[in-house]
Amino acid sequence: MPDRATDTDVLIIGGGHNGLVCAFYLARAGLKVKILERRSVVGGAAVTEEFHPGFRNSVASYTVSLLNPKVAGDMDLAARGLRIMERKVANFLPLSDREYLLTGEGRTASEVARFSARDAERLDAYGQRLDAIADVLRGLMLETPPNVTQGGWRAALPELLKGAGLGRRLAGLDMTGRRDLLALFSQSAGDYLDGWFESEPIKACFGFDGVVGNYASPYTPGSAYVLLHHVFGEVNGKKGAWGHAIGGMGAITQAMARACLAHGVEILTDAAVAEVLTEKGRAVGVVTVAGRAVRARVVVSNLHPKLLFKTMVDPAVLPTDFKERIDCYRSGSGTFRMNVALSELPCFTCLPDAGDHMTAGIIMAPSLAYMDRAFMDARSSGWSKAPIVEMLIPSTLDDSLAPAGRHVASLFCQHVAPILSGGRSWDDHREEVADLMIATVDAHAPGFKASVLGRQINSPLDLERTFGLVGGDIFHGKLELDQLFSARPVLGHGAYRGPLPGLYMCGAGTHPGGGVTGAPGHNAAREILKDLRRGRLR
Repeated sequence: MPDRATDTDVLIIGGGHNGLVCAFYLARAGLKVKILERRSVVGGAAVTEEFHPGFRNSVASYTVSLLNPKVAGDMDLAARGLRIMERKVANFLPLSDREYLLTGEGRTASEVARFSARDAERLDAYGQRLDAIADVLRGLMLETPPNVTQGGWRAALPELLKGAGLGRRLAGLDMTGRRDLLALFSQSAGDYLDGWFESEPIKACFGFDGVVGNYASPYTPGSAYVLLHHVFGEVNGKKGAWGHAIGGMGAITQAMARACLAHGVEILTDAAVAEVLTEKGRAVGVVTVAGRAVRARVVVSNLHPKLLFKTMVDPAVLPTDFKERIDCYRSGSGTFRMNVALSELPCFTCLPDAGDHMTAGIIMAPSLAYMDRAFMDARSSGWSKAPIVEMLIPSTLDDSLAPAGRHVASLFCQHVAPILSGGRSWDDHREEVADLMIATVDAHAPGFKASVLGRQINSPLDLERTFGLVGGDIFHGKLELDQLFSARPVLGHGAYRGPLPGLYMCGAGTHPGGGVTGAPGHNAAREILKDLRRGRLR
């Protein structure tokens, strides 16, 4: 039961998927938990909405793989209505009017062999070595990173033991694996792939994972880790697979909300938080935009770290160095996200007949050089002249999203500058860039533009205003070495605890980062419960 001086045991700011996961675990442990969500619906960036009369789609986050199976199992999401359908083809890359590449179980090698027999022979070794690293790191997703602490040996010893445990895991890799691990954390995706393959199509297919959601060239050092981050997941027990949630991404978060409600969590929507209340150097609650004070023993933020510490916490109570580090926390993913209502399926010149490739991730970026130019264009002019577009058509697997015979498509477009130079606003250029993205698809599938019945546009500025994704960053901060693991978001606060007692973080700005995983929420709840058991919050 909450203390008499509080309204609840735990108050969670933000009802995105990690906030829901954190709330579930805390409530299941017997705590009274309240979620305050700014929007009229929970789910954060994982929501399904009608964007054109009769057409529904996942508004921001749009495909499933990284959702942690332990989280899904503990919350019993399948019993609460969640169904995930695997793509029939993993990826489809239109390369020219005649050439294309299809990848997926049982077909990748024969497809790649059309471009390079050598590359086809190397696919198994590439996959095995990448999987060996992914398996080790996948095991760390639900673990709290060792925290860099100040103070004596009593505080340091538990963290040293965690570090020793991590060292033992990595010691399980042979020398080849250790070298691969170093390469994946330090090299660019392009350099890593150039070391494996000679043909452009397969490098483009794999290289897209190194830039997706990442405002970077595939030749930017460190982008190989982003490639690795995207192979951590699974669908229905199949590692590395991607799929669609039936009913859109909102089906995930609505199932999570039902799990929370079943354990007594109170969820309040249209309840924006204005500030975190502090007394005597600790967090004691929040004040809403409406002026209501809500007190709690524990305050948990599911927000982007910059939103929390730069807009909601009195800077006078934060350590100077911490404030400086948050100021320098890098966030911006160069993403331009669209949803379109279609009168018919697109017809690609290189593969015109409708087939399994319509269920794939359709990547319009034929080479690493193309992706590099797209990034350079965006840096110089604000958006790429020849953009990268990944299109998914979830209605090919889920007929609940569109009227009979019609379809919806998700367009994940890059590269655009998170903030335009010269004082320009995305509000003045969003329609122009949306036209460019539609034209890019139309160049591969003539008639696509004419089939568009309606569209929803989310520029980086829209993503920030609507979903709190600072700089449009889908990961709540760039996935770079100095912003990962124990250093996410700031070294010394990588264990989900903020610099104020009673204040915790459970969002994607903590380990293991972005994607609809539920892992940050799971891990934060464990640390909160640990502190409660040890009496640290009294």
